[in-house]
Order: sequence, then structure tokens, then C-alpha cells
Amino acid sequence: MDSSVALGRLELARPVTTHGSCLPEGAHGAHLNGCVPLSHQVAGHKYGVDKVGILQHPDGTVLKQLQPPPRGPREMQFYSMVYSEDHCDPCLVDLQAQLPKYYGTWSSPDAPTDLYLKLEDVTRRFQKPCIMDVKIGQKSYDPYASQEKREQQIRKYPLMEEIGFLVLGMRVYKYSSDEQHPHCTAGLSKFFYNGDILRKDAITASILKVQKILQWFEGQSRFNFYSTPILFSHNLICVPGLVSQSLRDSQIALEACEQNNNINQSLSTMYSLHKKSCAQSHYQAKQDNSVRSSSQQPNGNRGLARLEEDRKESKSQAGQETVHDVEVKMIDFAHVFSSDVPDQGYIYGLKNLLKVLHQILEE
Repeated sequence: MDSSVALGRLELARPVTTHGSCLPEGAHGAHLNGCVPLSHQVAGHKYGVDKVGILQHPDGTVLKQLQPPPRGPREMQFYSMVYSEDHCDPCLVDLQAQLPKYYGTWSSPDAPTDLYLKLEDVTRRFQKPCIMDVKIGQKSYDPYASQEKREQQIRKYPLMEEIGFLVLGMRVYKYSSDEQHPHCTAGLSKFFYNGDILRKDAITASILKVQKILQWFEGQSRFNFYSTPILFSHNLICVPGLVSQSLRDSQIALEACEQNNNINQSLSTMYSLHKKSCAQSHYQAKQDNSVRSSSQQPNGNRGLARLEEDRKESKSQAGQETVHDVEVKMIDFAHVFSSDVPDQGYIYGLKNLLKVLHQILEE
């Protein structure tokens, strides 16, 4: 499919191109003057590993090198359309809140044809950012993928259709000491464990943000997203009420867990949590006898109002607004296509992800 019509319907704005002084240093360009490989990337294209990569600009933004056609141009067109200054489309304006900010394209004067997308680093204000990359949707290939590509993706992610999401990788800072702490199960809960406690405040804030993304998807039928992950991030903070006194001055360790190197184990863990949450939801529905309180959702999980109350209580106990220490953003838009029906695959994945987050929160 021609990338120029992949998004359809809307005329795309011309991206703003800026030039900088980040020139290659040496034959392999392992480091660039003023720009460095993004240190906290956990999945996707890594600079120095793949031909394309992601860099950190001195001004704090992130530079994502444009992928080869049609993926790169398609992603650039998508960002340009969403952030076009001459439109007031409510659907796209609302979507901006779920994406990193887009500042056009960037290129080096030494290689003006090598374009980078200039994006917000959503973790910049975090001193110790914990980051997790979660692939969403029932299919990891787009409608125009070859049969070979489809079969390869199905073999790689055999349970994606049933689960609807997969943890690709994470980097987690933890407070470490000589004390023994309960073992944290692999997967999503590991991301929210800081070495002392399970950060339920961060889970609650993440649920609220994922629900906002779900609300946008349930209200639109113009785009379908494939292989579009969600980036979760929270700050490892030392706040009274969230971290025990014995760990206030303890050593902070960084754990990098590349789940995509162990796909089968990751999928099995997510499958078990998904099946458990489905069983709990079914049991709760029977217990309710079709009569539910306004603070509950049909699947028996905490509703939005209840989560807001929990977040305010957490804020009161911690003495600060913990929701500002959490970010949840959609990233990577190389496989977004125009549509005239709701994106049921992405909606399915978001709902199952919310079920598992609720389960972790309530246990």
C-alpha cells in the first residue's frame, strides 16, 4: 500500500525540519556530538544495535530516526496530522494528550537526508525513571503484511490474539538493602515493585491514564492501530508513607528486564493473569446478581470514581500528587491505518490490560 494514502481522509501538514550540531563521531557513529543514545530505552530500535535508533538531544527531546519506507514516512505523516497547527479536529486534539509531544523533524547538517522525529521525552522530569513497554492489540501485524510476515508474528506471539497485550521489556529502579523482601511475580507487578512495597499509588494512576486511552478508542472509528505499544513510566521516589524508613538511605539498583528475550515465559505469565482475572470477573458478576453499585464496572473492578478517591487518599498520605510521577503514553505509529470501524483489537487489549492491573491492585 502506498504510504501516502495509508492514513487517508486528512491532508497532512508539512513537518517542521530543524538542523542541529549533532554530527557523527567516527565511522560507526556510536556517539554523536551533543547527542547520545537514549539510555532508558527498553525495546524497539536501539542505536548502535539496529541501523536506525533513538537518541537524546541536548535540549532534552528524543530523536527517533525515521524507519525505511513505508513505515517511517507513515509514522511521520501520522504525527504531522495529529499535531497540525491548522486543524481543530476534536478527535485528533484529544489524541494529543495520549502521545508524546511532536516537534517536527530534525536532521544533521552533515547528513540532511537522514531524518529524525523530534519528540518529547516523557520521563525527563523523573530522577529515577522506571520504564515498561507494553505491546497492545490482538494482532502484531497490519492488514497489508505478507503471509510470511503474518506467520512469523503469530509464531513469535502465539497468545496475543487471546491476551491482547504483551510486556516487551522494562527497566526498574529499586531500593536495595540486606533485608529480605517478598518475591515479586514476573510481569506487570514487577514493574510497580520498588524493592520495599508494591507501588499501588502508581498502579492507580496508571489505570486512570489507560482508561483515558480506552475512552478515546471507544469514541473513534477512523483509525486502526497495529503494533502500537504503550510506554509506562513512573519515578522511583522516596516519600514518607510510600517507602519504609529502613530503605530511605539504602542503595538504589537498576534492573533491566528485556521480556522480548523470553517471549514464551512472558506470554505464559500474562496468560495466567488474564485467565485468573476473567475467572474473578465471572465470579463477581454472579455474586452481584446483575445488581452493581455505581462505583463498580461490569467486570467487578474499581470504577473511575473509586479510583479517583483512592488516588486522593494516596496523595493525602504521601503529601504530594503521585499522579504527576506517572506517565502513560502511546508510542510508535508506523502501522496506523485509516478505518471506518472501531479498533476492536486494540480495545480488547486495553480492557484485558486494565483487568490485570485491577487484579494486581486489589491483591
